[in-house]
Amino acid sequence: MGQKVHPVSYRLPVTFDWRGKWFADKKEYINLLHEDLKVRDFVKAKLQQAAVPKIVIERAANRLRITVFTARPGIVIGRKGAEIDKLKEELHTMTGGKEIYVDIVEVKQPETDPQLIAENVALQLERRISFRRAMKKSVQTALDMGAAGIKIRCAGRLGGGEIARTEWYRQGTVPLQTLRADIEYGFAEALCTYGKIGVKCWIYKGPKEKTETRRVETPSAAPVAAEPAPAR
Repeated sequence: MGQKVHPVSYRLPVTFDWRGKWFADKKEYINLLHEDLKVRDFVKAKLQQAAVPKIVIERAANRLRITVFTARPGIVIGRKGAEIDKLKEELHTMTGGKEIYVDIVEVKQPETDPQLIAENVALQLERRISFRRAMKKSVQTALDMGAAGIKIRCAGRLGGGEIARTEWYRQGTVPLQTLRADIEYGFAEALCTYGKIGVKCWIYKGPKEKTETRRVETPSAAPVAAEPAPAR
């Protein structure tokens, strides 16, 4: 049997951070968790054309701060902020009248974001593009944009075959067992007519930089002359 760990939970203390930053007791936890899932699904569906790889939710009392990472911030904000105001109103109604804050963070290099790469490959598979062509193109683009390594994996009825199988490509260095390695992970599903095809992507961006503590040496005082030994 295979012992598998989710790539995000495996790296949570080191390179990844939590996407839901709040605390609740046992009575409220399950309701807030389901509310988080509803908010994420709603924002993801609403901003489907904006290339959103990550949504971070923070809670404090009756306030809800949602940070949306997007490669196309203009689509999210809209003309004179009309779209983001509309999004706030809809989230305000969905969460039962909570105070909503929405922050927009631009993704500088979407070509090296694993979630966006996986979603792009899944979209091409739904359009009946060859999975080998889609995977190879994504790998080459990520390497050209400065990624140190990439691994991409597709599983399912590839090409409409009767038997499901797995195909993967890897270029560069992808040290999946090294915790200090700066590796990001993304997953998406292609809803094809013959079933779902899962797409996983790992991007290695180099070793995580350590913050070295510098030792500051104070100037030593002038040497003290040794006292003569007492005469016996």
